[in-house]
Amino acid sequence: MKHDIYSTEGLYKIVEKTDISETISKHVIFAPLIAAKAKAGHFVILRSREGGERIPVTLVDWSPENGTVTVIIQSIGKSTTEMNAFKQGDSFSDVAGPLGTPVEIKKWGTVLGVGGGVGIAELYPIAKAYKQAGNKIVSILGARNKGLLILEREMAELGEIIVTTDDGSAGKKGLVTDAMNDLYAAGKGPDAIFTIGPIIMMKFVAQASLPHRTPTFASLNPVMLDGTGMCGGCRVEIGGKPKFACVDGPMFDAHQTNFDLLLKRTAAYRGQEKDSLERYAKGHQCRIGLH
Repeated sequence: MKHDIYSTEGLYKIVEKTDISETISKHVIFAPLIAAKAKAGHFVILRSREGGERIPVTLVDWSPENGTVTVIIQSIGKSTTEMNAFKQGDSFSDVAGPLGTPVEIKKWGTVLGVGGGVGIAELYPIAKAYKQAGNKIVSILGARNKGLLILEREMAELGEIIVTTDDGSAGKKGLVTDAMNDLYAAGKGPDAIFTIGPIIMMKFVAQASLPHRTPTFASLNPVMLDGTGMCGGCRVEIGGKPKFACVDGPMFDAHQTNFDLLLKRTAAYRGQEKDSLERYAKGHQCRIGLH
């Protein structure tokens, strides 16, 4: 049944919640206006409660018919931990979007997607859109261990997948760049690469593809506040020039991206994030038996 996209009843309610692992959860959220406009590469900004932190999350899927959008959240800091504590039927205070510039979908030939950890969730809708456009999809999915691998079945439905883990608990032991180099050595180099995951991973993916002159694009994840380019918090350097990930991206030419600067900027508030999470954890300790 198709929902009235202008209805506010149940707005931002979690209609389905799935725990993928101990730290990663999938949320299907009722947000009909966003679902009606969403495209591959768009993101939303979530707030768990009034006055809460604004968290940017890439859209994994959307259904205009059901009026829902799907996001996958990894518990890293206080706010994402708070969001993943939500249950089906709970509601987010705000879901703003769709934001950013959608990925240009065209016929490349063979498209290689390289996803790391929760970045695989963000890679999925892009790979799906390129598949629908007639491209051959090959995906390299990397994680620290088997427990952090997600969407293997969904990505396999789009084409060949190669799994790597740091500890060898799933797929090949090693890095995603090891699998990339194997493809090039076998004469199976792609026509384009899209990579999403930890910044250091995307940096080395770009370095591995540069000698082969393969067009490579990375979805950047800097500190982001308002999502409209007004605050300047998501400033990145592309080709020596400043860009704003929230309006100019989040997808950029990886060979032109200053990853070292991005690493420094994203680490700027790491201490405060750690303190905030520790305070949150202390405030939510089990109180059974204390009364």
